[in-house]
Amino acid sequence: MMKELYEKMINESMAALKADIGVISEKRYDDFKITDAKPYADAVAEMTCLDNQAESVINLHKKSVASHYKVLSSIADTIIPEDDPFIEHFQTPPVLEILCEEDGDFADSLDVFIKSIADNEALVAKESIRRYGGFYGPTCVVDFALMPGSTSNVVNQILKTVNIPTPHKQAILSAKSWGMNTSYGIGDAFTNALEAGATAAEATAKEIEALQMIYREPIEAQGTLMDDAGHSSFDVRKFMLDYKKEMRDVVKAAMDDGVHYGNIVTVPAYCVGDIGHHIGQASYNMCKDDVILAVIQATAKVMESTLRDNVDNFLHPSQVLNLATGATACATEYILELDGFNAPMVVDLLNKRFHNYVQQYPTRGAAAELHNCDFMDMIYRGFNAISGARKARSSENLELIPIINGFAVDLGAIKHNEVLMNPQRYTYPACGITVRFSSLMRLADYPCLLTSEPVTATMMTNVIALNKDVPGSPVRGCKNCASSTLVDAKHEYCQWRESV
Repeated sequence: MMKELYEKMINESMAALKADIGVISEKRYDDFKITDAKPYADAVAEMTCLDNQAESVINLHKKSVASHYKVLSSIADTIIPEDDPFIEHFQTPPVLEILCEEDGDFADSLDVFIKSIADNEALVAKESIRRYGGFYGPTCVVDFALMPGSTSNVVNQILKTVNIPTPHKQAILSAKSWGMNTSYGIGDAFTNALEAGATAAEATAKEIEALQMIYREPIEAQGTLMDDAGHSSFDVRKFMLDYKKEMRDVVKAAMDDGVHYGNIVTVPAYCVGDIGHHIGQASYNMCKDDVILAVIQATAKVMESTLRDNVDNFLHPSQVLNLATGATACATEYILELDGFNAPMVVDLLNKRFHNYVQQYPTRGAAAELHNCDFMDMIYRGFNAISGARKARSSENLELIPIINGFAVDLGAIKHNEVLMNPQRYTYPACGITVRFSSLMRLADYPCLLTSEPVTATMMTNVIALNKDVPGSPVRGCKNCASSTLVDAKHEYCQWRESV
């Protein structure tokens, strides 16, 4: 039974990732159309449910992708690159509203939390000031863990002061972590108000108003945020209202089945980004570069071969997900090291750049460096594994085999990749020593298919379906985030040990 589950997790997640990479590889020189993403929607539609999994959870994932594709393709033909990052932020607001409309007690708890945001004025001010000034260094404002500087970190601190049922606290926290309730990130209103001439007190009031709005009226809050961002690709309010209609029955079914509300707000959100974002114009534009595409293709093959090689060795579903992300971490770091670079060098570089960037662009978007953080965390994890593998090799120059939690990673797909092994063909041939590094720096802003989001989304749904009554988000553990390797005191501000 468990091997069947592991194979299912691998097959479904790789089908999702291959759909993305296949479309991008084929259409990277074309203009993006929403219908290009149909292969991904078709792959998700093939997800199944085993006897030990909650079908209501699997249905949340499948119905969300189907509804997203149906509604989006009915109201728009394409999405411009500037709008595509937000495509994953239109799902949790409708789902959160459905929960409130169907459960008055939860709605009451949410109201208590909304009021408590204003009661925590000093906390909101402190965290906003720290984010504005770069106190924590590079931060992922929408981190799915509770790292310092993230919105979920602040939400968790506020929730600890609130007297409402713990499951409701966990659901509210999930809605602004793995569930993405609007595009808002902590400190954004404060920063813009302060730079526009407001006092710190006035800026804090703006920040509290923004935080309260995203919970008080989620759909309208996201609509307002998109108005302010100049979103023009489609009517975002119509999308959310139509999506809400499509999702109500499956959300109610999950509620009736006892699925934790934290999972109900989590599962539908993270799985839709491939339609319009990962499969989108920005991805096409980026992957016109042969080396960048080769990195994505090769790391995916490393993941698949590693997972399939270890299918008889897994003892728990979480090991499958852990190895999937660990394999691509090793693969990416290995490519970096082929050009004589490594994670500590890049972490140092991007941390130094961060502080210059803060000074140059004080009103930078709240999410500006989030993917730099994802990239640094990934390669630093790979660095530790590859460093250990290098130390383990004998003087006979045995094959380099990184180990992730006891499982061997197969790097063969990189070593035999025609593009990655011949960088001289993509620059001045005699000096092709930085080609792969330069491509990785493009991916540092957009590592979604390296980390890999379609894989983690699919695997997480499978894991949550095994434990429907336990909140699957945010991550309740230390990420050993890369930026903390340079400033260890940052660990003191992480909330993972105190998660609600």
